[in-house]
Amino acid sequence: MAGRLEGKVAVVTGAGRNIGRAEAMLLAEQGARVVVNDLGGGPYGTEAADASLAETVAKEIRDVGGEAIGQCSSVATRDGAEAAVQAAIDRWGRIDILVNNAGIVRPARIDRMTDEDWRLCVDVSLTATFHSCRAAARHMIGQRSGAIVNTGSPSGFGHWGMGNYSAAKEGVLGLTRSIARDLGEFGVRCNMIRPVSHLTGTHTPEIDATIAESARLGIPLLWNKPMAAPRMTALPEHVAALVAWLCTDAAGHVSGRDFYIQGDEVALIPEPEAIRTSFHPGGWTLDAFDEEANRAYLFGDIPNRFVRRD
Repeated sequence: MAGRLEGKVAVVTGAGRNIGRAEAMLLAEQGARVVVNDLGGGPYGTEAADASLAETVAKEIRDVGGEAIGQCSSVATRDGAEAAVQAAIDRWGRIDILVNNAGIVRPARIDRMTDEDWRLCVDVSLTATFHSCRAAARHMIGQRSGAIVNTGSPSGFGHWGMGNYSAAKEGVLGLTRSIARDLGEFGVRCNMIRPVSHLTGTHTPEIDATIAESARLGIPLLWNKPMAAPRMTALPEHVAALVAWLCTDAAGHVSGRDFYIQGDEVALIPEPEAIRTSFHPGGWTLDAFDEEANRAYLFGDIPNRFVRRD
């Protein structure tokens, strides 16, 4: 298994199914030795653990000539994330690649969202990314090299009934940009991807319900991009190709960036920028904002797109 990542060591979280599995398989195909991490639970964060998922993928890799070990710990905890990274160190003495793919969903409208809905979703999607990045960074700094790819979501643009998931995933973006700045001097890169895929363990019937309810209310979804058409889904192997490429030397100049992938399309999402700026001599007051509103420059043509219009 010689390829673009020959001699590298990778840890992939949430690698027991779908996109995570495809990422682990492709990294191995390209020569990386892989720690396949997966707790083996379900999409809601309360299901029983199952160590067999991670080991099954690791065995698939070994069966075709690659090197991989299965590792079952919850990266939502500090100890679990450190165990996943330490597995790479113990087995191969280094970690060159970290792919954070673990996540769950707990859809609910904000007034119906429970504390558990919020905590579990944020723990698995955001806190887990922090724990594993911190654990890997300590080794990558010493090596003065490394590539981290975190998994965000188009839900971070705003998604009806998914406030916990949206907040967690957009938090991953801020974390990604900060890590790129923290570790750039050490030759460590960090990027984020936003896959639109129906072929994930977190694409549940409840997710389809949030999409249907958004359509019923006339609320635009996800950066004004269509979400329901199956032909627009990103196949796991296509997402894996983007992730693997970001870990190669060919992407050595890419860090702190945000990539969207849906169907046949990959897009670079820009960093936030001010699109309209107004100045008021002496500073801003309520009367000054009334004047600005009357000018219709900042506020006049910004409709509320989320009010239902029957």
